[in-house]
Amino acid sequence: MKLRNLLLLTLLLWSLAIQAQEKKPIQLSDLTKIITVSNPEITPDGKVIFVKNYMEADKDGKYDYKSQLIQMDLADPSQTKVLNSPTYDLSSFSLSPDGKKLAFVKGWEGKSQIWILPLDGGEAQVITSEKSGASSPVWSPDGSKILFSFSVPLGEMEGNPTWANPRPGRTYGDEPNYEAIKAGKAKETVKTDMDGSVEELRAWLAKNASKNDPRVIDRLNFLGERGLSTDISFRHLGVFDLKTKESQVLTSGYQNFGSGAWSPDGSYILTSSVKSEEHPDLTWELNSDIYKITLADKSVSVFLTKENYRFGEAAFSPDGKLIMISGQNTEDRAFNQSLIGTVNVDGSGLKWLTESLDRRLDGAKWSDDSKMIYFSGANQGGVTLYAAEATSGKVTPVITGPVGVGSFDIHGNQLVYALTKVANPSELYKSDIQGKSEQILTGFNTAWLAERWVSQPEAHHFQQDGFTVDYWVMPPFGMKSGTKYPTLLEMHGGPTAMWGPGEGSMWHEFQVLAGRGYGIVYANPRGSGGYGKDFQRGNYQDWGDGPAKDVLTALDKAVEGYSWIDKDQLVLTGGSYAGYLTAWIVGHDHRFKAALTQRGVYELTFFMGEGNAWRLVPNYFGYPWEEGAKEILDYNSPQTYVQNIQTPLMIFHGDNDLRTGVRQSELLYKSLKILGKPVEYIRYPEEGHELSRSGAIHRRLDRIGRIVEFFERYVEHPD
Repeated sequence: MKLRNLLLLTLLLWSLAIQAQEKKPIQLSDLTKIITVSNPEITPDGKVIFVKNYMEADKDGKYDYKSQLIQMDLADPSQTKVLNSPTYDLSSFSLSPDGKKLAFVKGWEGKSQIWILPLDGGEAQVITSEKSGASSPVWSPDGSKILFSFSVPLGEMEGNPTWANPRPGRTYGDEPNYEAIKAGKAKETVKTDMDGSVEELRAWLAKNASKNDPRVIDRLNFLGERGLSTDISFRHLGVFDLKTKESQVLTSGYQNFGSGAWSPDGSYILTSSVKSEEHPDLTWELNSDIYKITLADKSVSVFLTKENYRFGEAAFSPDGKLIMISGQNTEDRAFNQSLIGTVNVDGSGLKWLTESLDRRLDGAKWSDDSKMIYFSGANQGGVTLYAAEATSGKVTPVITGPVGVGSFDIHGNQLVYALTKVANPSELYKSDIQGKSEQILTGFNTAWLAERWVSQPEAHHFQQDGFTVDYWVMPPFGMKSGTKYPTLLEMHGGPTAMWGPGEGSMWHEFQVLAGRGYGIVYANPRGSGGYGKDFQRGNYQDWGDGPAKDVLTALDKAVEGYSWIDKDQLVLTGGSYAGYLTAWIVGHDHRFKAALTQRGVYELTFFMGEGNAWRLVPNYFGYPWEEGAKEILDYNSPQTYVQNIQTPLMIFHGDNDLRTGVRQSELLYKSLKILGKPVEYIRYPEEGHELSRSGAIHRRLDRIGRIVEFFERYVEHPD
């Protein structure tokens, strides 16, 4: 009998091995098959509504992003209902307290507006008509009103700002308000004449500026993601009454207000804001407070303030006895982690619950019994779901490990959440509120993945310079015993990003390259998020030496530990900060057959002037004119070592990438070209910094295809 069982087991393992060999690896084109889920919201009658995100081809074969709202019965997940036709601009949906209506944001006549969809049948109706659009709908407790956000351009504001006119030698009121002219609110009160008086010349110049020809720049933060951001607007709050069909403006002035939370009786709203006498570009350095807005008289007053703290969202507990508060200590604002705490309903008794957790946290929600607060946070290569006891402050992991918990919702004893796994990039799951009895609800990716081989990463770590560094190794497709394979060192950006089996943004790229016969090594070097403040601060004034040492040590240890890695067939890539790190490494280390740097920064002093992420320079190194800072910036700039680069290099950048600045890539490319080094430069039209995650789908496909093609020029695969 034992022999028979052994033979059966051997046959089963042999059969599974044959099936695995018959599976194809993940293909480049599989990007268009990936479906993701997000924003689940549990209804009072035991259903869940969530967003299905996917890619769809038109009749000409061009793919575009689409989203749909899906309603699913939690007791019988096969019972689903599609709530809207496919669209690309769906966002911010919110369920009414009685579960009978859905508020969401979608475009209407060129602007985002609030829509209402009755769930028992009927068409969605647009309810707002804000000139600059409306967003962030929040139902009142009785379901009769909807709080929303809207923007007011500077030119439409009443009166003059409290801060000095940022145009040297000018004061507010001494010139025609070209912002108001552009907004259509002000008329030209002075004759326009280029040859006239100074007042008439100013009027002529203001008229030109009102057409953005030329752009008049007086802001510090004048760069957007893909173009200039010279205009200023202020985010305010309004309420739409579903009975009277009328909107009421709640806030005004030169002040931005965050999304709000209704009090249990609906009489007032809590929201975060920064009030300053300074220009709004300078409020980054200021602390935010929680404000109270009383609906009866629209009075606005400070509800919660504390020195050296920024406060974010507020949320009342279901029993109305406590208020959950998110915040951050700002004494070291560039590195301090986020906090979640509670206050009494009168604003007293602030108590932080997560100080010892030392993580950046998100998405906090109360349990129905008001005893627990649930939230998620990047944690050692995954995204963990935590629960904190509101009274004791005890924090417990609910779902953790090499997985990534996305958006989630809680109702009664049920927890519904989006989850990323190596075996499947995104599905919806449910469990009890302790994270037990997990059950998959959707199978959007299971059918096509059943025919695919998926590379499974193996986790490792090492100690170096007082840090514990995590790294992972992924085997290539079709691996045979005794055979060596080329291996790719992949690196993440940020520099405070975090990779791991629970991080979904690189799932497809990693699997495509593993499917092409590459082993993959990736790590979380010092400076990464998900490991606490001290680790995140580990690359302060040291973007090059320390992080490069960490990722290269991870590669060395992988070579030592895996006999299939060919140490003479190594390649390297990374984007954003990791584009920087790629260039740094090839300027100091010549082991790689080829390297590809993507949307990086290479000259740090100039980065402060060009990129909209320029605050990274003073946060990590200081301003160039401060004593000793310029020397540190030059030492840490890959451009300083450009003459030492020997590795064949490909450079990616988007034409409209203003987060890092396209001149950075031009400088590196031109320098290497002058030096006669092997270099190729790829520029993607219309793309910003988010090409690899949300760029045009055909360009995302092209990008990964070029990575594969470039490395194939220089590596040799086993027969």
